[in-house]
Amino acid sequence: MARRHQDYACGEGCPVEAALEIIGAKWKGGIVYHLLSGEVRFAELRRRMANVTPRILAKALRELEADGVIARTVYPTVPPQVGYSLTDEGQGLRPAILALHRWGSRRQGARGGTLAVAAE
Repeated sequence: MARRHQDYACGEGCPVEAALEIIGAKWKGGIVYHLLSGEVRFAELRRRMANVTPRILAKALRELEADGVIARTVYPTVPPQVGYSLTDEGQGLRPAILALHRWGSRRQGARGGTLAVAAE
């Protein structure tokens, strides 16, 4: 799959647009957040992200893998199990994802709600 974000020909905002094209979809930031602590199996991601359908989760994981953000490991078990982890490029997102987590937590707290994500 060709990387979509290599075709930008614009000004200084392009790197932000390119980054958001990779992780800006509704579930991708959460996926990256849950992988910050290490490898997570598909079923566990489904439990942690209860509102995403299996089809949409699988699609987001495939796109993140194609963009070099995550790595997929298939374990030879019956039934087969698949684990996902961040690549070195994906680990580079750690400061941004944690900053988004802090910002979202403060914003959610200001509205009186809670943000249902794993601890940092």
